[in-house]
Amino acid sequence: MDGGSLGVALMGPMEARLGRTPIRLTTSRLRTLLAVLAVSAGHPVTVERLALALWGEHPPANVRRSVQTYVTRLRRVVGRGAIRTMPDGYRLDVDPDQVDVLRFRRLLAEAARSRGTAAEPALVEEASRLWRGTPFEDIDSDWLRASVTPPLQELYLSAMERRIDLRLAEGRSGGLVAELLELAPRHPLRESLWGRLLVVLGQCGRQAEALTHYERLRRRLADELGTDPSPEVRRIHAALLHGDPPPASATTGRTGSSDPAGVLVLSGTDGAGRTVLAVVWSPTA
Repeated sequence: MDGGSLGVALMGPMEARLGRTPIRLTTSRLRTLLAVLAVSAGHPVTVERLALALWGEHPPANVRRSVQTYVTRLRRVVGRGAIRTMPDGYRLDVDPDQVDVLRFRRLLAEAARSRGTAAEPALVEEASRLWRGTPFEDIDSDWLRASVTPPLQELYLSAMERRIDLRLAEGRSGGLVAELLELAPRHPLRESLWGRLLVVLGQCGRQAEALTHYERLRRRLADELGTDPSPEVRRIHAALLHGDPPPASATTGRTGSSDPAGVLVLSGTDGAGRTVLAVVWSPTA
């Protein structure tokens, strides 16, 4: 069955197609097999890794033969030429841009190389649109959930934070309120998101609401981690309390950078593993 180029979407419910024709994979292990091959498209995946993804810590007696059986079944669906047998495993021969996970990573890598240029916002926006929900949402694989999902989730959140900063730099804070009010509670200990929510609410004249969210964050950190908000988020809180204007725009980075408005923003993790956001007002030229 070779009816067109293979495409695989994994950042949400799995979607696979040959050309414009959807592919229906009837078993969980066939979906897992395609997902694992797809996230390494163009590179061989060992039989051992495939077996770990398919069966976890309880593989069948003859691992190589069992993997080969599932590969044969998958080839009947996606086409024999799509999966190449390698000395130690198998390789999915597909354009990486036809796998949403790989396209997502490529776009964000390009955005990082284009940081501060006119090309960056469009690249970040395009990457963000690929995210449809929890990666591998309907695929039952502990290996994927433990090894692939966490770094992908972190990349997504970092991209969303950069997207928010770029919009803030353009003075487009109003449309971010609903987005952050939905996103931040799903990551209750990610202080970099909460810090941005406080800044956006402050810019929109909703200081009282921002202070309420700060108090909720403070209580959660105390209850779950036994800590206070980071000094950086406390600085944002203090600015709101004093009625100081929040920053007009922001940029983020591991080592920090400053924007034309004189705002320095640092993001990283503290000793408790929390993602923190540091906002420092510096004088403009």
